[in-house]
Amino acid sequence: MRDETVKGVRGFKFAARSGGIKKSGKLDLGLIWSEVPARCAGVFTTNKVVAAPVIVTRGRVAGGSCQAILVNSGNANACTGEGGLRDALRCGELAADALGISPELVAVSSTGVIGVSLPMEKFETQVPPLAVELLADRAETVAQAIMTTDAFPKMAAAHGEAGGRPYTLLGLAKGAGMIHPNMATMLAFVVTDARVAPQLLETALRQGVDTSFNSITVDGDTSTNDMVLLLANGCAENPEIGADTPEGELFADRLASVLLELAKMIVRDGEGATKLVEVRVQGATDAAAARLVARSIATSNLVKTAFFGEDANWGRIIAAAGYSGADIDPQKVDIFFNDIPVARHGLGTGKELEEKATAVLKTAEFTVTVDLHLGGGEAVYYTSDLTYEYVKINAAYRT
Repeated sequence: MRDETVKGVRGFKFAARSGGIKKSGKLDLGLIWSEVPARCAGVFTTNKVVAAPVIVTRGRVAGGSCQAILVNSGNANACTGEGGLRDALRCGELAADALGISPELVAVSSTGVIGVSLPMEKFETQVPPLAVELLADRAETVAQAIMTTDAFPKMAAAHGEAGGRPYTLLGLAKGAGMIHPNMATMLAFVVTDARVAPQLLETALRQGVDTSFNSITVDGDTSTNDMVLLLANGCAENPEIGADTPEGELFADRLASVLLELAKMIVRDGEGATKLVEVRVQGATDAAAARLVARSIATSNLVKTAFFGEDANWGRIIAAAGYSGADIDPQKVDIFFNDIPVARHGLGTGKELEEKATAVLKTAEFTVTVDLHLGGGEAVYYTSDLTYEYVKINAAYRT
């Protein structure tokens, strides 16, 4: 539910600039600000190696309120010790001083090279002007400022209504490589002017992340800085949206649509990727088993290279399903590329249908469906192909 017409969300302003953190001189510093303190929720990396900004922001978001997000690209401020933690706190202080708010209301976020200290002299001079440059229609500049190996900025929006009052959700994200659940090498910030109950913010975000950012893979790697933040400032002046209500279901649906659109953009922009592939598993013993199979197929390098080679090699797919750890009866497995059956009951369907499936693989987006015929479990993953360009990009990442 992408909406290119959205220019802003009531009560939120954005700014970005080139702070000299990236060698390229491109935008690398962004600020998101709410005119009033917003209710917030967050989901963070599951990596045991956690970057300093994640440590700081995770603690602040737990308090339930946030008014600003300061984010930089080009430097992850990860594996930088006590000095990195001090730097993350100082970044929050700089933003808070510029905005006239408490540092506890500032979330800090970073992405980029691991193991390098932040160039704090640049933050000291570049963060204060951001507060002066805030405007309602500059969200895209922040989406640009958080890019690393991304080929394009990622934004998605959706609209809803509660108590006769319309509201908007706007999401920004970055991510192209090191993408793999749970959470990927990605940042995502979603802002809404809706007034939403804290419990609903938390549950809707976690459910939405589970079916979006936790259901994508590019290369099987995750990082140290991943976070998704959701801020709701209530400036739409709607009656509070509560959990277990029709309005709450609508809000959760709209949020999920924004998160899924952003997640698909990340896979579509996978480093060197030429394909966006939906892996749909059905007929598993239960949903957990379906997820195991879908994840196994979506993360298989052999499957992904076959996608790149536009080879309808269904044998790699059934093999990946077989080693997933889920219950599989190979004599019951059907496999489709879009609506073309390449395998029925675990056996190939012949050269003619395989040639039709090969034509499907030549398109930029397609679906692989695997029906296990064992039960009602279903799951969906999104993956990309694995290309020569992926190796080139990551071999030269620090140069």
